Amino acid sequence: MKAIVTGCDGFVGSSVVNELIDNGWSVFGVDLSPLPHRRSVGPFFHYFQTSATDLAPTMSELLKFGPFDVFFHLAWAGVSGPGRSDETVQCQNVLMSTKWLRIAKNCGCQKFICSGSIMEFETMQIAYQQGSSPSPSYIYGAGKSAAHEICKSIANNIGISLVWAYITNTYGVGENSPRLINNTLRYILHNQPLEFTEGKQNYDFVYITDVAYAFRLLAEKGLPNKGYVIGSGDAKPLHFFLEEIISLLKPIKKPVFGAIPYTGYMTPLSSFDISELKKDCDYSPKISFSEGILKTYNWLAGERF
Repeated sequence: MKAIVTGCDGFVGSSVVNELIDNGWSVFGVDLSPLPHRRSVGPFFHYFQTSATDLAPTMSELLKFGPFDVFFHLAWAGVSGPGRSDETVQCQNVLMSTKWLRIAKNCGCQKFICSGSIMEFETMQIAYQQGSSPSPSYIYGAGKSAAHEICKSIANNIGISLVWAYITNTYGVGENSPRLINNTLRYILHNQPLEFTEGKQNYDFVYITDVAYAFRLLAEKGLPNKGYVIGSGDAKPLHFFLEEIISLLKPIKKPVFGAIPYTGYMTPLSSFDISELKKDCDYSPKISFSEGILKTYNWLAGERF
């Protein structure tokens, strides 16, 4: 099997590349940097630098190696930080997704798998709720939703199978973004205050290798025009996850729940349901939350030396 992977040098993308290669795939990775940083090129991993705006040269290069089987579109700017609330960044992401979809068709791909987000559910709920006041951070979820809706129409028009992946909350070895798990573990490492919301909002955390495993299964078994939630299957209020981290790592600082107000939407537990992924793709997570936290904590601790 031959796959194209955009965002192949990112946290999720590089793990998907590893998963595919480990299972006999040939991968043609695309990213913005001159060379990949997370793994070396080799006989089963070919790398192409692309432009943030002009994709034509990249498509020309890819066509020389086609046809391909599956296209994984994992590139997305503004996943964290200021770009998450930047409408220009997120609208550009939507447009780039549609362009890559058409390139996938031109390259002979039968299936286009795109990384969405669990934030799509939350964003749509609050966007259409009468009198709601969503914060700018919801622009990220709106971008993912817009890409989903537009790509689905295009895919059915041009004759390529679209499979959408709603990723819950990914964490693990190799992540550098300032998201909740990373920040919490770094605060514990550096003996900094541990201040949280009350933690009543529902969450699910899934280890990075399980995410990559799920993407491979979607390529092999995912059905067209379906969206699949990628998670651990053990969603619950956030404070339970945080309490498990505290119990596991026993930080010097005591956690303070309720120190930070929570103003977001309470995503129902039903939104985190992974039963479709289990049913269609025989997916079952392999890494428990405790195991994943220890792996990530030890990796972060090693970075200090």
